[in-house]
Amino acid sequence: MKYALYPGCAAKGATPELFQSTMAIIGRLGIEVTELTASSCCGAGVVGEADPEGALALSARTFAQAEGLGLDIMTICGTCQGVMGGANRRLKSDPALLARVNRLLAPEGLVYSGMVQVKHLLWIVVREVGMERLKDEVQITLGDLHIAPFYGCYILRPSWDVGFDDPEHPTSMETLIRAVGAEPVEYAGKVKCCGFPIILEKENIALTMNGTNLKEAKDAGADMMVTPCPLCHMSLDIYQERAGRTVNARLELPVLHLPQMLGLAMGVPPEQLGMQRHLVSVEPVIEAVEARKTMKKAGRP
Repeated sequence: MKYALYPGCAAKGATPELFQSTMAIIGRLGIEVTELTASSCCGAGVVGEADPEGALALSARTFAQAEGLGLDIMTICGTCQGVMGGANRRLKSDPALLARVNRLLAPEGLVYSGMVQVKHLLWIVVREVGMERLKDEVQITLGDLHIAPFYGCYILRPSWDVGFDDPEHPTSMETLIRAVGAEPVEYAGKVKCCGFPIILEKENIALTMNGTNLKEAKDAGADMMVTPCPLCHMSLDIYQERAGRTVNARLELPVLHLPQMLGLAMGVPPEQLGMQRHLVSVEPVIEAVEARKTMKKAGRP
């Protein structure tokens, strides 16, 4: 399995541990990547509001680079997946729009013909790597941990653009959590917004949304949370203490990136997964993993 890796902005900027942990696990799963080092922003947010076709051109530029390599794109950001998946669908379904966007790409000598698919790491592991291969790579089952999946918005909606999982009752993250031997936690907030898109405009609303989701997960018994989106991760980790105050709760809930959870189960050392970069302490998670290692060495299940 080979893909053109599109890391996006956050995984090389605000959350480099996401890129680090991704690179630490993909080879073990038989995934080979060529990084799209000349790619740019996916066009999320205000770019699309200010210049819709310019935003589409940003994504199309990335698609054209991957198409030139003969590869589909692997994303590691839920937001990039949502934005690029929607852009790709629009471009493929509207030849006139694709032609206009290609004219914007022409000065770079690029053209996109619509042959690329955009796939998040989550989807690739579930559908293409498969659970049997993943389980073969699990060295340390995370059986003492109750893990709350947090999907966020963009990786699920709009379903007609994304189309991978049920936007109201998704199961892909739960499938991976069970595959590494842990127990998924069910709670309503797993499919809701983390608040990140409005944090600069409506801080108290954003923090309340954030805190409510975290508190629901913790009240349901979660020892940790895992998310496939670095923007959600920033919201849930960086703003957690302040979010807790809006819901009158001391949360202290570790939030991991998806490849960090997989890496721990594969026996990758925490420092190789960048876990020292988290603001909310991940020590309880690391201690639980170390305890499982000790039990395994002692021959105990």
